[in-house]
Amino acid sequence: MVHVSEQCLNVTSLLCLKCTFCSLLSGVYEESNGTSRTAGMNGNGPSRLVDPLEDPLPGVGTYEDFNTIDWVREKSKDRDRHREITNKSRQSTVALLHSISDAFSGWLLMLLVGLMSGALAGGIDISAHWMTDVKGGLCLRGFWFNHEHCCWLSNETTFQERDRCPQWQSWAELITGKSEGPFAYIMNYLMYIFWALMFSFLAVILVRAFAPYACGSGIPEIKTILSGFIIRGYLGKWTLIIKTITLVLAVSSGLSLGKEGPLVHVACCCANILCHLFTKYRKNEAKRREVLSAAAAVGVSVAFGAPIGGVLFSLEEVSYYFPLKTLWRSFFAALVAAFTLRSINPFGNSRLVLFYVEFHTPWHLVELAPFILLGIFGGLWGALFIKANIAWCRLRKTTCLGHYPVIEVLVVAALTALLAYPNSYTRMSGSELISELFNDCSLLDSSQLCGYKQVSVDNSLADRPAGPGLYTALWQLALALVFKMMITVITFGMKVPSGLFIPSMAVGAIAGRLLGVGMEQLAYYNHDSVIFKGWCSQGADCITPGLYAMVGAAACLGGVTRMTVSLVVIMFELTGGLEYIVPLMAATMTSKWVADAFGREGIYEAHIRLNGYPFLEPKEEFEHSSLAVDVMRPRRMDPALAVLTQEGMTVGEVESLVESTHFSGFPVVVSSESQRLVGFVLRRDLLISIDNARKRQDGIVSASQVVFTEHTPLLPPDAPPPLRLRCIMDLSPFTVTDHTPMDITVDIFRKLGLRQCLVTHNGRLLGIITKKDILKHMAQMANRDPDSILFN
Repeated sequence: MVHVSEQCLNVTSLLCLKCTFCSLLSGVYEESNGTSRTAGMNGNGPSRLVDPLEDPLPGVGTYEDFNTIDWVREKSKDRDRHREITNKSRQSTVALLHSISDAFSGWLLMLLVGLMSGALAGGIDISAHWMTDVKGGLCLRGFWFNHEHCCWLSNETTFQERDRCPQWQSWAELITGKSEGPFAYIMNYLMYIFWALMFSFLAVILVRAFAPYACGSGIPEIKTILSGFIIRGYLGKWTLIIKTITLVLAVSSGLSLGKEGPLVHVACCCANILCHLFTKYRKNEAKRREVLSAAAAVGVSVAFGAPIGGVLFSLEEVSYYFPLKTLWRSFFAALVAAFTLRSINPFGNSRLVLFYVEFHTPWHLVELAPFILLGIFGGLWGALFIKANIAWCRLRKTTCLGHYPVIEVLVVAALTALLAYPNSYTRMSGSELISELFNDCSLLDSSQLCGYKQVSVDNSLADRPAGPGLYTALWQLALALVFKMMITVITFGMKVPSGLFIPSMAVGAIAGRLLGVGMEQLAYYNHDSVIFKGWCSQGADCITPGLYAMVGAAACLGGVTRMTVSLVVIMFELTGGLEYIVPLMAATMTSKWVADAFGREGIYEAHIRLNGYPFLEPKEEFEHSSLAVDVMRPRRMDPALAVLTQEGMTVGEVESLVESTHFSGFPVVVSSESQRLVGFVLRRDLLISIDNARKRQDGIVSASQVVFTEHTPLLPPDAPPPLRLRCIMDLSPFTVTDHTPMDITVDIFRKLGLRQCLVTHNGRLLGIITKKDILKHMAQMANRDPDSILFN
């Protein structure tokens, strides 16, 4: 252990702080909410962290729900375990084999996580595709075939009408025998609304009845859990089962949501469940979080077919602590998951990527201006969406709307289906819409987006004037853009699994396609102007509208999530468009800059704050000049700090103190008069140890003295035996002085993942600062409600 002296913390020299951090991070788990045992006090030397008892009691060293783990204790336990295995491996062959299996267990776990997540993602993709098509009709050859596979098997399909075949019949044909006319249209319309309501109703009922944690995206909670927070059941087997089923139902219902974000939650559930097969991950919360970081990468890998982007997503967006070992294992797990998904081939195109594109024209430097314009649009849309969605979710939490989640889901589903069906671009699923918008028109393409006038007799792909079909498509896309922007605001956050990647990309892709077609027509009619002269001659194929859709999709997703590097990599893995990295980078960076001008929080950080989770955002800077004494508790008018003395208190007095307070731990001092700090003991460990001693240790009664000293003090002959609890006490809790600047204190909390920090003056205990105190102080400084921070 490394000891940080109070003198060092008082020095404002950055060199002192830097040296301290380097020493700490070399041997201490530098991540989230743990209690660090790194500050020296009262001349105590470094104490070995016990396990926490020589004969560990069940429950000691574990954590209550909605609490933060002790990172340093977990890491120390793992080091002690590893040291013991290494020492034993030198003594026998069996122990050596055990050591090898222990080292290999992490890679085996990654293999299992990749296989399980890839298999589940493949099943979700296939099921969602089939159930989405069921809203439109059924395949007579076999009801289990979706529309595309049904018509693949038909010999009567034409190229121009490849989506129509006798084997696939709409609900109007099945019920009335007619495929055309107003009655058939109304029948199909009603069946579309019926299936949308049915799927959404089943989704919300299953979530409400069996797994309330299965709703939403899951990424805000995953980020909080990876920072050290405990949410029991959030990654459990019931959550996995219900989330997998209801994700298919929610996506198939036609709601404006995606399955990509929830797949990260599904992969983390798989990882958490599989961790129980391996002792070192089952019994160690810090080690388990390393696996969950890798699982987040697996989730994005199977969602988009982007294994490298998944690893970068986990590193940039989700993980709080990401050592090199976790990077390698994330890469391996993402590779296995991508291979598994490719073997299942859910898209039926023998490709791993979701939206494969093949553009024929390279981009020109002049086009950077519209790409940056798309970045500005994406940033504005992202900032607007976050503010609107958070306002709507806050309204849901604070009004009666939140008491009726089933009705809310059904109303939104009915409204979505009612408005979406008349427009072919809102009727199709989000993935289909994006694929259509990314598509580069060929000569024989029957899509309305390719409704150009044919002006040349040769089979060239030159820029052409827009025809009536394209103008109709543009009007429909403009209406779809407004609809998607508005309906996504109220959909994200409902009590069904809901991802944000696909709806955000759809908004950007629509805007990009509209701008791309506009640029294409501008180039066609003004090819002699200064802007286009020299690189876009008449009859040339200069502008690719699909590329603009791709750039717009990246810009809007970046504006909402504030992703940068991982987003660009995901986009070129997603589309295969490797040569378009520069336009993607320009739009993504512009989007982030514009969105950050209105607020530095992405959508996931905003939802973390809305839910009151104790998450110290590493990107947020502390810009105030307050000191530790200004933030610590107790304040000047508060009651004195609840403490334990190292000797002199009875079991009954300790139990009364614990029952009369709700604190998660208590400082231990020499005496009530001196207030000289000795250590820190956790509430849970204290209660478990006392309860166990009453049951198993003879003579322990309420009058028994509780002793935290190394040697038992002399007691009267008729006194009951004392209860020695030094073994559960942390002898080196992290301390700062009362004049330590809060910006340094906040930085220490972030870098070391502290849960609490004791404040002293010349070795005398003054108070305590918890992560919750820091978050409340930061909220107060930012003119936000400090009581919105609910957990510690």
